Amino acid sequence: MPKIAKKERLLVPREKYLSAGVHIGMTFKTASMKRFIYKIRPNGLAVINIGMLDKRIGYAANMVSNAKKVLIVSRKEVGWEPARKFAEAIKARSIAGRFMPGSLTNPSSDEFFEPDLVIVIDPTVDKQAINEAVSMRLPIIGLADTYNEPAFIDLILPCNNKGKKAIALVLWALAREVMSRREQPFETKMEDFGGGE
Repeated sequence: MPKIAKKERLLVPREKYLSAGVHIGMTFKTASMKRFIYKIRPNGLAVINIGMLDKRIGYAANMVSNAKKVLIVSRKEVGWEPARKFAEAIKARSIAGRFMPGSLTNPSSDEFFEPDLVIVIDPTVDKQAINEAVSMRLPIIGLADTYNEPAFIDLILPCNNKGKKAIALVLWALAREVMSRREQPFETKMEDFGGGE
């Protein structure tokens, strides 16, 4: 008799990922992101593998829960609210909007902060934060879409990082998993992250 494949148990139900549009990539695909693509639609649009994303949210939660000081950065406006809410939920720091040069490298800067780990919403737009994190040898987690070139990202969370609802769901799921590992209560809803209903 043929073996029946065991259905994988996801941290977030598949339907929730799909309704938030987390799987919607772009027609442009970088070589580094091809391994995260589940399929290409007839119109050329890439569909991101949500099973891989789900596993990686678990890995990211392990990294974040072991870090004492976490910084989340989003220069992209769609990521501002989810990033702030994530920081509030796990007691981290967020920089939403312009990342001031020297925030991680210049101790005399007003914005100076020494995190143990940096999370970026878009590796292309948040390049300054990545460059400074790399020079300070900090681990970096990055939400990356199919068009991103995720060099220097230690852990890629492959997802749609263009839509507020998608970003909100990924950060909500990550915050929930972090708090679960820290054995602390987490009652924040995804909608509170700016994900809408």
